[in-house]
Amino acid sequence: MRERIDISEVEAQTKIRAKYLRAIENEEWDLLPGPVYAKSFLRTYGDYLGLDSRMLVDEFRRRYEGPSEHELRPVASRPPRERERHARRRRAPAWAPVAIVILVVVVVLYVVGSLPGSGTTNTGAHHPLARHRTVSRPKHTAVSKPATPSRVTLQMAPTGAVYVCLVSGAGTKLINEQTFSVGQTIPTETGSRLLLTLGNNSVRMKVNGKAMPLAPSATPIRLLITPTTVRHIPTSQLPTCP
Repeated sequence: MRERIDISEVEAQTKIRAKYLRAIENEEWDLLPGPVYAKSFLRTYGDYLGLDSRMLVDEFRRRYEGPSEHELRPVASRPPRERERHARRRRAPAWAPVAIVILVVVVVLYVVGSLPGSGTTNTGAHHPLARHRTVSRPKHTAVSKPATPSRVTLQMAPTGAVYVCLVSGAGTKLINEQTFSVGQTIPTETGSRLLLTLGNNSVRMKVNGKAMPLAPSATPIRLLITPTTVRHIPTSQLPTCP
């Protein structure tokens, strides 16, 4: 769309049917003849557009092809004799019950000795200084609530080719319609309110340090990001990227 190339022109140049090109753009891989054709079409289409076709194919394999020869092997269980030896090691020693009984007796004696009236017969009521004693009460300290942030920090890292446009709440373009690929750095931006437009979900995103996953979408993704919320908004909402 940015290069103003018609889909019929791509079809004529790449020999890939238009319905397959639209399926690739919408990530509707089940409409393609199969994974082998999908990777071949991706490679041809990427080369035609001047993109890194190898990166596109690797991204397709990573996201849509399951593991084959690197599947996890089940962990073998321990032999019965080894389990018995391990259980014997974990048994409590013979002196453990005696130690528990002694500990219980000590605790009981301590509790009985600390009860009122035990030990000496003099109580606080007959002590000459009893009338001057005061009871200290614990001070209640107010627990301060964490302050609500007034600005939001947005961090992004591309996991594939992704179109990015970022506008501040005042309408200033912070990232002006750029396409980033894996390995490139997307600038970190901060503001009281941010409006983000993404061409797809090929990006890892953090808002104020918290990971914010994106669901797959066949259409551009438009988000309104504030210090407390992240929500989807219509692509027509101002300010927009042309």
